[in-house]
Amino acid sequence: MMRLLVGLSGLALIAAYAPVAMGPVQDAAIVEKGFPKKLSDYGFFADLPKQVPVDSVRPYTLNAALFSDKAEKRRFLYVPEGQPVSFAERDGLLELPVGSALIKTFGYDNADGVFEPIETRLLLHRADGWLALPYIWDADGMDATLKVTGGRFDIDAPVGPAGARQIFTYSVPNKNQCKGCHERDGEVTPIGPKLRNLDNGMADESNQIGRWQQAGLLPDILPDYPVMPRFDSDSAPIGTRARAYLDINCAHCHNRQGPASNSGLYLSYQESDNTALGLYKRPVAAGRGSGGHEFAVHPGHPDSSIMLYRMSTTEPGIAMPELGRSMNDEQGVALIREWIASLEPARGAISKDDL
Repeated sequence: MMRLLVGLSGLALIAAYAPVAMGPVQDAAIVEKGFPKKLSDYGFFADLPKQVPVDSVRPYTLNAALFSDKAEKRRFLYVPEGQPVSFAERDGLLELPVGSALIKTFGYDNADGVFEPIETRLLLHRADGWLALPYIWDADGMDATLKVTGGRFDIDAPVGPAGARQIFTYSVPNKNQCKGCHERDGEVTPIGPKLRNLDNGMADESNQIGRWQQAGLLPDILPDYPVMPRFDSDSAPIGTRARAYLDINCAHCHNRQGPASNSGLYLSYQESDNTALGLYKRPVAAGRGSGGHEFAVHPGHPDSSIMLYRMSTTEPGIAMPELGRSMNDEQGVALIREWIASLEPARGAISKDDL
């Protein structure tokens, strides 16, 4: 990846770097008032340019991830030592103590296959709630600087068909736009780190849930929860893979407590009401966003389903999700198309198990 506005080879700059940040984590930067100017001010990384975390910062992965213009994401979790972590009964979302931080770096591989970061988004848990802050990486790739107004960059990245390089405009959300995805019941909250999305279903060292239990980060006994599959794998039925995709890409707004609660379209993985999931559900307001279609999901008829129509465009005011993408997610569109086509076109004939 190369930022065209910079016009320099990120690879050459990285090769010449000297580590910027060394731990330990600066807890005061997380919990005290004010916004640290540089990402290095937090001490999350032993080697910031290479995204090597200090021991107390844990990298983690998700089974299903939000589409963000095909950006590669590197995720990290910090919890103050000795502080308990619990989870929400409704969806298994980790309930992290004050002083915790979720760190997510977005970037692309450059022409030599080396990852180059563009932005790092922080969620900081302070005494008055979660705070979202965007940091944009400096041109020399050594550190990132707080940009509460976000930013836009023309970049060259492997986002075209079959990984072909393509120039496009990448957008970093501003501080308020972060709330657009992270708001629930009027409060900013994490989205991805739920038990079902962290558990890969394996009974070995590859399962981060088990590793975190052994490390004392999670309780020994956890509630029963469904493991959410990878939607890019054929190892699970099309219905569960589609539901996993909708959960992570749409349900942060389309849930009963989210910003789109007035739509009546609820796409959380645990949702069991077929109409709320969109099947034969008419929109609450007719407009160009419907594309002239009658139902959010028209079983057996993907091309007359509002959901697929809005996923298949980048036109402002129609495209869904509204934020975080400037291109279509071809893989996601194909997945939802296959799922809708697989649904029996008869209302009331579909059980949750079929989904």
